[in-house]
Amino acid sequence: MAELLLPWYRRCGRHDLPWRKTQDDYALWLAEILLQQTQVRTALPYYGRLLAHFPRWQDLASAPLDAVLAQWSGLGYYARARNAHRAAQMVVRDHGGRFPKDRASAMALPGVGRSTAAAVLASAYGQDEAILDANARRVLFRTAGLVGEPRSAANDRRLWQLAAMETPRGTAHDYNQAIQDLGAIHCRSRRPDCPGCPLRPRCRAAARPELLNRYEQTHRSDRPQRYATLLLARDAAGRVLLHRRPEHGIWGGLWSLPILDASQILTDPDQRARALERYASACGLRLKAQSLDPVRRHLFSHFQLEYAVLHAQLRAEVVADGDSGLVCQDIGSALGLGLPSPIRRLLEQLD
Repeated sequence: MAELLLPWYRRCGRHDLPWRKTQDDYALWLAEILLQQTQVRTALPYYGRLLAHFPRWQDLASAPLDAVLAQWSGLGYYARARNAHRAAQMVVRDHGGRFPKDRASAMALPGVGRSTAAAVLASAYGQDEAILDANARRVLFRTAGLVGEPRSAANDRRLWQLAAMETPRGTAHDYNQAIQDLGAIHCRSRRPDCPGCPLRPRCRAAARPELLNRYEQTHRSDRPQRYATLLLARDAAGRVLLHRRPEHGIWGGLWSLPILDASQILTDPDQRARALERYASACGLRLKAQSLDPVRRHLFSHFQLEYAVLHAQLRAEVVADGDSGLVCQDIGSALGLGLPSPIRRLLEQLD
């Protein structure tokens, strides 16, 4: 495969990507973390922003988690941000501020799996490490003509064997970039461009639609629907009530508007009054319901959320504490926290 891929990569590869122009282990690791479950065009502005705010391992490690989440806001999969923060602290504390040079130590870092570790080791240190990210997995699965569930244990073992066999010694970095680019440009999940693919002469799936279509992405309309009612409570000074989300689940670890009901939009006024009373009683607050905004929508990777915002007047001082996770902030200060993108947009409109 390398004999076909590398000449194509020299001509057609995405050489202008900023992480392709460096061998800095921190910058390369950061790019790999951002690109987990995220397309290049989405990750690019975040890469520049995070490097500007946290240019070295030490800067990321010493930053407050809220500052990291604030720069990550809108990118999704927030466990990556929390893991990156912990990983930077481990690198500074245990590895002298450099990405570990052996695979086992690299994989011990939070958020670093085998393929991420291999990508950094090959690009930063020139090691002969094979990757198996989503693009490489798709290319290998199709060219080998594999059948069954692409992520089954048996196919996973087979794909890692193929990845190791196909990765050439001495040019693993270029080969890894090439197979990633091929997956992004030609061997796409949907509507693959087989006629322009340099691997077509040896691809067993090129003439078999059932194999090509194995990787079709979920359509937007196929995503399950969920509903919620959020609470926008403000005090007399205009400060807004925020709640830090649990680390696991929707918007993990971020500051959000409290979720008054996580299963429905409370269109009935009596339902809203009862839900608000229960919430106020549980949190020791005094709240008076006001208006309910029109329904909004937010698309997640695996579901679509329809939600409405209930406005309320907050009539008591709220002090952040470790038990409640509640804080009352003016909007300017709130926008400096790690917020989910729909909550950030809403507060920006209020601001």
